[in-house]
Amino acid sequence: MSAFDELDRVVDLSHLALDAFTKGDSGPLKALYSQEDDVSIANPFGPPARGWREAADTMDRAAMLYRDGRATGFERMAGFVTPGLAYIVELEHYEAEIGGSNDITPVTLRVTTILRPEGGTWKIVHRHADPITTSRPAESVIQR
Repeated sequence: MSAFDELDRVVDLSHLALDAFTKGDSGPLKALYSQEDDVSIANPFGPPARGWREAADTMDRAAMLYRDGRATGFERMAGFVTPGLAYIVELEHYEAEIGGSNDITPVTLRVTTILRPEGGTWKIVHRHADPITTSRPAESVIQR
């Protein structure tokens, strides 16, 4: 299997893991992450986390905010693979009960995922996800 094929396999697994995540289960996604000290994650619910333990705790907390969800689609916007590093940029589409809501709500996230080979497979070393999927005015970045 080529590095490209293996990366596609891991990305497919990440999509299945993200479906489980919308049901409150962080385990499948955490299994795809590197457990090295340089791993990082930045999600819509808090500041960036660095290091395996902090990243794992961040994923656990975020997964607890989702219930009864499902992934509804993934749009690959960009990607690049080298023998030692790869990245993908996707729009991820979900629907789930979020936070204290009992209503199924659609969610779209803009996501960049960086992976590297470890132990014969690709592992996620960084993931940044946020809800910015449309143009915003310059003033939207001002913190008051």
